[in-house]
Amino acid sequence: QVQLVESGGALVQPGGSLRLSCAASGSVVGLYAMRWYREPPGQQREFVGEVTTSGGTRYRDSVKGRFTISRDNAKNTVYLQMDSVIPAGTAVYYCNFRGGRDWWSQGTKVTVSS
Repeated sequence: QVQLVESGGALVQPGGSLRLSCAASGSVVGLYAMRWYREPPGQQREFVGEVTTSGGTRYRDSVKGRFTISRDNAKNTVYLQMDSVIPAGTAVYYCNFRGGRDWWSQGTKVTVSS
């Protein structure tokens, strides 16, 4: 059974940077597209971006140019680098992949505030 263990959530000021990590207990990062989602306070969970098995990436429009998703297959870890953060980025962030069913991390809270 696969577990996704996420870390890196914190309070960060507008314009600052933060990197989230998601480590898988199984060898999945190189075998599946790895995705990031977020859940703003009082709102539905929404797609942030993904890195495919071939290395391609895509992002929701509101984070393009500011967020970067990468993976390290040897470490079985996927990362979300967030630069130039804004208050609208405040949310609980989750990593995810689809392997028979949807697998989710436990979530980590990011608060963007001055």
